[in-house]
Amino acid sequence: AWVSSLSMGMVFFCSPIVSVFTDLFGCRKVAVIGAAVGLVGLLSSSFVSTIEPLYFTYGVLFACGCSFAYQPSLVILGHYFKKRLGLVNGIVTAGSSLFTVSLPFLLRVLIDSVGLYNTLRVLCILMFILLLAGFTYKPLVSDAKDKEGGKKGKFRFPPEKKICNFSVFKVLSYRIWAFGIPAALFGYFVPYVHLMNHVKDRFGDNVPEEVLLLCLGITSGVGRLIFGRVADYIPGAKKVYLQVASFFFIGLMSMMIPLCHVFGGLIAVCLFMGLFDGCFICIMAPIAFELVGAQDVSQAIGFLLGFMSVPMTVGPPIAGLLHDHLGTYDVAFYLAGVPPLIGGAILCFIPWVHERQKLKERAKPVDGETTEKMLENESPLVLDATEKPVKEMESG
Repeated sequence: AWVSSLSMGMVFFCSPIVSVFTDLFGCRKVAVIGAAVGLVGLLSSSFVSTIEPLYFTYGVLFACGCSFAYQPSLVILGHYFKKRLGLVNGIVTAGSSLFTVSLPFLLRVLIDSVGLYNTLRVLCILMFILLLAGFTYKPLVSDAKDKEGGKKGKFRFPPEKKICNFSVFKVLSYRIWAFGIPAALFGYFVPYVHLMNHVKDRFGDNVPEEVLLLCLGITSGVGRLIFGRVADYIPGAKKVYLQVASFFFIGLMSMMIPLCHVFGGLIAVCLFMGLFDGCFICIMAPIAFELVGAQDVSQAIGFLLGFMSVPMTVGPPIAGLLHDHLGTYDVAFYLAGVPPLIGGAILCFIPWVHERQKLKERAKPVDGETTEKMLENESPLVLDATEKPVKEMESG
């Protein structure tokens, strides 16, 4: 359990570092090197005979490689798509839902037939495909200043903005977003981690608990496609309202889990939870592009994912401690529904703040133009005023 938890936490914890490398070296190099590192970590894990080395080979090396391969896949989409960015993100992220549904069954068959170590080697094929896919990342957004710097000399220390772009935190709407989402995630992943154990405690082994994972995966993929397309019709930062709705419904569904005394009720809850989970994930990148722009989006996403690593790692263990003390998951699920509601309420302020920021930015050049026009209008009057006395003196 600690190996898998460390692996998941490292994927998000490394995101700020990945964003820096993405700005310095580009999406293609970072994605290819990340996939290669992940391939080495997964392959080396297949030769480990004890649990301790897995903390490094799988929990750190493989997870860091996945982190370096994952984030450029979100950033590169904004280089190619603008009008249909939401739909494209929905299609791309729906791939994870497809594997969420199919991979558990495939892994069970592989482990039963060829064993754990050979199963890890088979999964290396997927990492190799990921490595090849990274070569297709060709960024279209370029910085003119970087080109000029490249002409002057090959070896030039990169600007401070490229190394650590803290300027994204000057955007108030981004600061609210970067605080509201981690606040919501303290309880967001509790149902995903503890739902299977809750089913065993309440219904025993008589129910097909894999059906719940199947429902979550299928509806999450459907939600990413539907809400990704819907996001394209919602202008500007108002896309955040989709995330507000997703947090509201996920928090509500989490509180509904202890109230379901029939297995069919849990299936309905998981269908809704998966649908809005897909909504939350697919519009992450489009919102980042709206708040900070294409040039700063890499580190904006990186900082956010880094902040997300803390609640994702802390929330489920706290729920486990509550179960150990109380003997039931009911209180844990009730409390897990509160942070998404609070986080959703915080996000409601973003569209209003973002619009005010835009109005201020528009007002600055307008004021400059008006003052220039006033000076232009005043200048001929001043000339006329000075010319008249001179003419009068000459005539006299």
